[in-house]
Amino acid sequence: MSDVTPTPDAAVRTARVTDAPDMGVLQAQAWHHDYSGTLPQDVLAELSPDLFTATWQASLQDPPSTVHRALVATEADRVVGLAAIGPTDEPGVGELLVLTVDPSARRRGHGSRLLNAAVDTLRANDFREIRAWVPATDEQTRTFLQAAGVAPDGAFRDRELGSSPDLLREVRLVAGIVDE
Repeated sequence: MSDVTPTPDAAVRTARVTDAPDMGVLQAQAWHHDYSGTLPQDVLAELSPDLFTATWQASLQDPPSTVHRALVATEADRVVGLAAIGPTDEPGVGELLVLTVDPSARRRGHGSRLLNAAVDTLRANDFREIRAWVPATDEQTRTFLQAAGVAPDGAFRDRELGSSPDLLREVRLVAGIVDE
């Protein structure tokens, strides 16, 4: 008898409009889990599954550009992670807009698969660099991205949080993605 546990059916694919409800629930759960000590409670309360679902539904039905893509990581038939990419204002530079994995499905390679698929998609569209803005307090995401070679470049920004007087400091991470 083997001690090897079978690997679940894990994959990354382009998101479909029918994925929007699962993506909305996942993003709300992940953000509440990850940012409960960072974002004010009133801001977190606004980040509902319904809000994210509506946003994903609209984005998937009518993407902001031909380059914008949403990707989902699946385990069996369940959406367990998501990433979104798009262009920046600078030619040849793409942005990782969202990267999150269900807290109960982390440390199984889903984040790495999503990041690899995002980079491959940007490369296929002739991008030479990827950028990501990450909350300065989000050590887990920054550590993950830095381990993959996406490093801080010293830039930061302070974002308004809806009606809250608080600001969220984000740091920018960058990496070249040109095949050599």
